[in-house]
Amino acid sequence: MAVIIPALNEEASIAEVVTVARANEAGAETLAAGCGYGRACLAGALASTDCDIVVFMDGDGADDPSAIGRLVEPITRGEQDFVIASRARGSREPGSMSWHQLVAGRLAGVAIGLLYGVRYTDMCALRAIRRDALLALGMRELTYGWNIEMQMRAAAMGLRILEIPVDYHCRT
Repeated sequence: MAVIIPALNEEASIAEVVTVARANEAGAETLAAGCGYGRACLAGALASTDCDIVVFMDGDGADDPSAIGRLVEPITRGEQDFVIASRARGSREPGSMSWHQLVAGRLAGVAIGLLYGVRYTDMCALRAIRRDALLALGMRELTYGWNIEMQMRAAAMGLRILEIPVDYHCRT
């Protein structure tokens, strides 16, 4: 499993997510991918050649790393191809999400449901996917549309998709 944490100017908060010592022990690698959230995600996925599962999470401390096991488990058991966290269905720390983030996630979920038959409640960055399935999606969006493109393509391809509630915190 590879955990990819795309980060730009996250110096103040990334230490809350991963420390240098823990990262070195786990064999962490730092990649310079140029500008673009999706570009960083794709670079991490392409570099993770020895992993079957790729996990994405933000480095701002808002995603709870303890949820990774719950995301990966259904994939490891062979039950799901893509598992996405839902902040909308979980507990949210007051002030961690604005009302328009919640509404946008629901509206995007309804639109994807109408187009592809899969209903999402959130466009959360915290997600796990089989690496071969991710590469088969043919991702093209190299900026902040990466997450919604992945969800749309996963639904269109008929991947086995599960959404699980997660706790969400304010940025650190």
